[in-house]
Amino acid sequence: MNNSFEINYIRRCLALVETRLNWGDSSQWASYDFEKLSIAIEEATGVTLSVTTLKRLWGKLKYTNIPTTTTLNTLAKFAGYADWREFKRQVSLDNERGSMDERADSIMTPVAAEQNADTFAAPAAVTSSLPAVAPVPAAIVTTRRKWPYWLLALLPTGILLYLLLISNDRPGSPVNPAHFSFSSNKIMSTGVPNSVIFSYNASAAGKDSVFIAQSWDIRRKIPVPPQEHTYSAIYYEPGYYRAKLMLGKQIVKEHDLMIASDGWLALLENENGVPLYFKKNEVAKNGELTVDESLLSRYHISLQPAPPALRFFNVQDFGGIKNDHFIFETTVKSNYHEGTAACQRLEILILCKNDLITIPLCAKGCVGDLGLYAAGAGARSRDADLSGFGCNLDEWVTLRVEAKDRHIRFLVNGKEAYALNFPNAPTDIVGLQYRFQGAGSVKDTRFIKDGKVIAL
Repeated sequence: MNNSFEINYIRRCLALVETRLNWGDSSQWASYDFEKLSIAIEEATGVTLSVTTLKRLWGKLKYTNIPTTTTLNTLAKFAGYADWREFKRQVSLDNERGSMDERADSIMTPVAAEQNADTFAAPAAVTSSLPAVAPVPAAIVTTRRKWPYWLLALLPTGILLYLLLISNDRPGSPVNPAHFSFSSNKIMSTGVPNSVIFSYNASAAGKDSVFIAQSWDIRRKIPVPPQEHTYSAIYYEPGYYRAKLMLGKQIVKEHDLMIASDGWLALLENENGVPLYFKKNEVAKNGELTVDESLLSRYHISLQPAPPALRFFNVQDFGGIKNDHFIFETTVKSNYHEGTAACQRLEILILCKNDLITIPLCAKGCVGDLGLYAAGAGARSRDADLSGFGCNLDEWVTLRVEAKDRHIRFLVNGKEAYALNFPNAPTDIVGLQYRFQGAGSVKDTRFIKDGKVIAL
């Protein structure tokens, strides 16, 4: 593979994605924008690209490798193509057509070229390399300029023929979800890795492609034979998922699926999708959860040039605590601030049934690139004052979240950093996730509701 050519294709695809989003200059995107982009890609393709992967693609994080085929295929789909190969083929065809048009325009008479100047201007680097060609008679130029109108006249006929052809492949009636079934069975009640056996009946699919999808990984959206009835998958991270049975892009059946963590879990994310799990007695000591440089060195994990993504999870049934009526408290510290981790960025996620609250923290000097999200509402540093989330993470920092009647206050070290109202319907809280760069510590974590304390 010629990496320089591949990088040029990647840049072209990223530009198409930016055009589709119309969010402005990507150099000004904050973490919140990449969270939204991850969600948008998942909704459009059924595949989730992590925020870390997206930041690497857009140059926010240093990364020298070519993205995986899965990542490239997903980007191409989001940009409107079948897959990465089709995207490259179409781009190559467009380039060839552009080159042919440039050569054709170069043999126009001066008058014809002047008439066409408003619609096409070949780059100097291209036109300078073209051979000099004698002008052709005006009659030839006139004929050349008229032939596209004949094609336009034939266009309605072509569309009619196309519609007649594809109509033969359309189902005779709308899909009835009652004709399908979909369920799942976890191998273990708690803990990861955890295998899930999906049972489905899609015999009524006809010619439609059938998929089983989960929300965060390509392995959770795979084609399955309509005539079969079983598919197995492995979940490597705890969470709350909504599994789907799909016909093409249509969801015909779905159900909720919680992968509980069996208490606290610490892991490092890997590019291959299989995390490195730490033992509980390695990270839980004296009432604290800690992954530091000494522990990482025992696993031969390097923190340079970029630290790995460290995650703490606690996913369980909290007894019906909803995200519109609770208090959450936790104390955190970042144990590493060298190199690309100088900002000591971390995020604390309150996981809800099919919803999310994401709270950022960072070094004081890095508050210009933060994003806050809570159940349909959000704020970004570019248009909101999020400086209250900047703090000295070399020391213990307390976070308190207070929610009542869809109004949420975020307090850092006892001071209100931000407050907002969220629009989404209230739903149950089902877990926590902490995202650190390389190393971090957590302690004194609890939920409180009406005086009842759930210490974690």
